[in-house]
Amino acid sequence: MIGADTTFLVQLELIEAPAHQRAHELLRLEVLESHRPLALVPQVLAEFVHIVTDSRRFQTPLTMEEALAKASFWWNSTEVRHIFPTDDSTRLSLEWLRLHHLGRKRILDTQLAATLWTAGIQRLFTSNPADFELLGFQTIVP
Repeated sequence: MIGADTTFLVQLELIEAPAHQRAHELLRLEVLESHRPLALVPQVLAEFVHIVTDSRRFQTPLTMEEALAKASFWWNSTEVRHIFPTDDSTRLSLEWLRLHHLGRKRILDTQLAATLWTAGIQRLFTSNPADFELLGFQTIVP
C-alpha cells in the first residue's frame, strides 16, 4: 500500500497545480497498473477540501460542492483503503514531535505519518519529502 499526502490529491484534481500530469502518471503506474491500494486517512480529505477551495492559492479554486464531491470520490474509490488514527498512532505522533523537535507547522504531517506508520505503510506520495523522510518514509514525489 502507498499512502497519499494532501499534496498528491491536490495535484491529481487541479490542472493548475504543479506536477498535475506527473501525479496522474504515478497514480497509473504505482496504484492502478500495479494493483497496489492507495491508503487514505480522513484528515487528508479535510485538508484537501480546505486547500482546493482557497482562492488565495489558486486562480480557479473548486467550489465547496465540487471539493466535497471529489473528496467523496476518493474516499469511495475501490483502489482506496481507509486508514484511521489509533491510540498507538497518537502516541507515536506525540513522540515524533518531541523526539525531532518539530513545531506547530509539522503537527498534521506528523499525525498523518504516524497513522500510516502504525498501519504498516512506509511509502507515501508527497510533494514534501523531507517532512516524511525524517521519520523513515520512502517518498514518491510527483
